[in-house]
Amino acid sequence: MFNGDIVHLNVGGQKFSTSKTTLIQIPDTFFTSLLSGRIQSLRDENGAIFIDRDPNLFCLILNYLRTKDIDLKQCDIRALRHEAEYYSISPLIKRLLLIEEMERTGCGNILFYSLLPAPNIPLQEYAQAALNSTVDTDTQSRSTLMRSDSVRQQNDVPTTSRHTHSRNSSWDMRVSSQRNMTHSRNPSLDLRLQHSRTSSADLNKFIKSDLSLVLGQLGQHWVDPLRVQIIKAHHNWIAVAYSHFFICYRNKDSSGWQLVFTSPFIENSIERIAINSKMNMATSNETSNRMVAVSYGSEIKLWGIGEDGNKSDVIGTFNLQIRVEYLFFIGNQLVALSQTGKIGVWHSNTKHFQIQDLLPILSFDHAGSFLLLGCNNGSIYYIDMQKFPLRMKDNDLLVTELYKDPANDPITSISIYLTPKTTSLSGNWIEIAYGTKSGAVKVIVQHPETVGHGPQLFQTFFVHQSPVIKVTLSEKYLISVCSEYNHVRTWKVTRFRGMLSTQPGSTPEASYKVVSLESVEPNNTYMAGNAIGPYGEQDDEQIMIQKVVPDTDKLYVRLASNGNRVCVIKSVDDTAITSFCVHECEGSCTRMGSRPRRFLLTGHCNGCIQWWDLTTALELFNKGESVQKSNGLNATELLQELDQCDLSNSHSTTPAMSPCITNVAHHTRLKSSNVNFLNQNISHSCSEM
Repeated sequence: MFNGDIVHLNVGGQKFSTSKTTLIQIPDTFFTSLLSGRIQSLRDENGAIFIDRDPNLFCLILNYLRTKDIDLKQCDIRALRHEAEYYSISPLIKRLLLIEEMERTGCGNILFYSLLPAPNIPLQEYAQAALNSTVDTDTQSRSTLMRSDSVRQQNDVPTTSRHTHSRNSSWDMRVSSQRNMTHSRNPSLDLRLQHSRTSSADLNKFIKSDLSLVLGQLGQHWVDPLRVQIIKAHHNWIAVAYSHFFICYRNKDSSGWQLVFTSPFIENSIERIAINSKMNMATSNETSNRMVAVSYGSEIKLWGIGEDGNKSDVIGTFNLQIRVEYLFFIGNQLVALSQTGKIGVWHSNTKHFQIQDLLPILSFDHAGSFLLLGCNNGSIYYIDMQKFPLRMKDNDLLVTELYKDPANDPITSISIYLTPKTTSLSGNWIEIAYGTKSGAVKVIVQHPETVGHGPQLFQTFFVHQSPVIKVTLSEKYLISVCSEYNHVRTWKVTRFRGMLSTQPGSTPEASYKVVSLESVEPNNTYMAGNAIGPYGEQDDEQIMIQKVVPDTDKLYVRLASNGNRVCVIKSVDDTAITSFCVHECEGSCTRMGSRPRRFLLTGHCNGCIQWWDLTTALELFNKGESVQKSNGLNATELLQELDQCDLSNSHSTTPAMSPCITNVAHHTRLKSSNVNFLNQNISHSCSEM
């Protein structure tokens, strides 16, 4: 309402009065459009102009229009900028953006350690794959059309009805017409092939516009070629898997991390990767003292890579006969597993790939040369990989049953702890924790007093109501995670002379949740590169890595023992974190007394790798110098993380086949009950604040 030069406003139910001159002194704003009549306005019962916005933030906006100054002491800059953008006040928007930039830095915080730039994509091979796929699809569509024409001629079908009665999609007809216009090749594709020095951004556009169309019509899932799929590390080497190629970095004391190998283009999208950087030199040649294996579908491809990456060759391509779900090295052996019960093992001595059928495998763990398998019949089996090549008989891996659950409950997670006195899995010192489908957590031991009777049940906990998807037994703690929003329970364990003690036994330590809304990936590669943990050596402080939503630039590092937050990792370039891993690097060979350091490696949507110093984070946390200790996210942080997430298209993460690797067998879609759970958590957090 106007009263001369006075304007009366009703903002969110609160009355304001100001002059017209104050509102229109900055041109091209919401207020100039409102008062000029370009924007229709509502009126309240008193005739005041009604604006449905936050009145508290409008106070700051109005004071800025009056004084050209603003008090930010009690203000949320992000919320105020959102309001300034709504009112289109450009000078204030620029100020707030500058303030936000001053509060963050592209060089990271004290924990940021290093950045490895995105590699060069094998452009010509990508382009050739697009061309080949286009030609194959074109040939297929032409042959289909010819068959369709032949059928129509035989049945005297009028040519005018050709497009409406085709079995194939209308895309076939579009392809045919496009081929007639562009002759035998795609000129736009040819033109772009001539410019091989285009930037990675231009290259991304090229591949997305051409290869994505081809893959989409062939029914294949499109993955950004620069998106980091999985990161694996071993000693001073790391392997980074992208959609259709992988790269290897090597750490040298003098020059740091250097890119030493880029694989050729791999036609199928990589689903799993494994690396072994310390082969037994007595059993390997010069070109295969480093090995990297990738899998896609049921196929496995194994490379041998030289010390500096200059000598590399393909050792072999193997087929598990069913999709490979887990791929890893145990010593010199490459192991591939499928949940259906197939095990494949390649050994560097024999150069032979063996496959054996077993019961459906729900979990596994390996330590030293031992591989433990938890099956759906409640049995735990083991293979001693060190003795495997000496005991080969009739292509048998000699899988031995170690223990049978008394209730025949399926073993959904398993963890083995090697005590200092462990010499063999059949010896006198065995400690194994396992979780079951019914939610039970059990510990079995074989100590000198139980020799001759096999492992004996030591402790049982019935604290979960859902399948236990992860379990870890360490020197100080027993940690279990169930499929209900990654609910974690921890216990302190007591040891005497290195082995579990019955007095006073295990005592409860903590209970918390690591909420993680996972991406829905057709091949579950996302799950392989984003496991929550626990991470760390069994005799050291273990941590959890929490990634709340798929498209985020933040990770929350928490202590596995009690859930307390250690630090928050935020991408230095604001790019989304697509995968991560925790790795302990060896100390320098040239510096006396140098100790290993623990790092968090994050892979990003733009192809780069960022390093974060977890050793420093833990030291600061123990000194009380890190961020405020809290059990995960508070209400505000949780809402901010969920702000850009479509809950209807996300999954709550649940399952795992081992303490370190995730699996999608028990995924539960995030429906209304999940949203209710999140709302309850937010309300509870608000009440505590």
